[in-house]
Amino acid sequence: MVDATPGILTTLNTGSYANTGGTGERVLIDYKDAIIDYKVTDLPVMQLFADPMTTDTGGNIDITFAKPSMKMEQIDEGNTPQYQHTKLRSERVSVKEWGLAVGVTRRMIEDSRFNEVEMALNEARRAVDRHLTTHVINTIFGIYDATLGTGVDGASIGAATTEANIVDFSDNVYGGFLGADATFAGRLDQYGDQTLATLSGAKSYVNTTSSTAGAFSLGDVAKAITRMSKHGYNANTILMSPGHYEQMLKMADFITAFDATMAGSGGATAGGNEVPSNYDPANPLSGMLGTGALKGSLYGCNVIVNAYCPADRIGIFDLTQKPMAYVERRALTVEEANPGFGIVGSYMSMRYGLKVVRPEVGQILINA
Repeated sequence: MVDATPGILTTLNTGSYANTGGTGERVLIDYKDAIIDYKVTDLPVMQLFADPMTTDTGGNIDITFAKPSMKMEQIDEGNTPQYQHTKLRSERVSVKEWGLAVGVTRRMIEDSRFNEVEMALNEARRAVDRHLTTHVINTIFGIYDATLGTGVDGASIGAATTEANIVDFSDNVYGGFLGADATFAGRLDQYGDQTLATLSGAKSYVNTTSSTAGAFSLGDVAKAITRMSKHGYNANTILMSPGHYEQMLKMADFITAFDATMAGSGGATAGGNEVPSNYDPANPLSGMLGTGALKGSLYGCNVIVNAYCPADRIGIFDLTQKPMAYVERRALTVEEANPGFGIVGSYMSMRYGLKVVRPEVGQILINA
């Protein structure tokens, strides 16, 4: 549940609504015109991890995938081959509604010395961004969150979490990558000359060499890339927290190359390799560094740093295949709680669902 947040200060409503008895009444703002061009699916986190889908039906959505099932056979002259069929697996995506009511009063609109409506709308948009980013990150990393419902059985997904727990829809509607003891009867698919024992052993959630939060080891990353390759995928992205990035920077093996022309306002060192010291609009690389995005490459993988990433987990992915499905039943819209009253009783809401549906394309390293 989200607790109401009363007490927005204005020229006529001094102090907290609840605590000091401010006179402002809570009248909600109709944002229909303001958010008409706002698309939440344009968020970078969605572009990075999710295949966007839309649906005209509500409730749970089923997505079907074909499993490797057919094979060529030698036939004699005059004979016909055996008829084969496609094996399928289904992923059920739970679509839920999320909303946000913004407490802006008529007095705030009429008497405020600044644009209360614009400020409230901008913050509401940022709240939507924060919500979706947190939701995606928690789902990708398997982090427990009671409000979002992520994790399994009241805990984050760990190295000991079995595949059976992850695929149990009643306990985990958002799915996850491959857990321990996966079988070909479930989400695990045969690839190449790898045996069931090999592929099942190449699970996605693995404890790192060190249990210290933020610890980083090149050996752990190399092993994760190898486990992913056994399933037929090539890692191309590493997503980590600022703490992990700091530890990685201390290793001589990690080099972010810049030449003198790319150093921007940071200048160039004698060796020609320098990260820009501050933002330079003429240098797109310094822009990425300034916004906390792409940091360089390691083992051929793009290294991305984001403060939303958990401090004790690193994600390694092959993002040529998006691991997550994002099903949008209804984009961000404005609802009128009291139809006909317009400005009174309006709130924003949206209906969407997301789930990890391609479990082989991710590896989660856990400092535990």
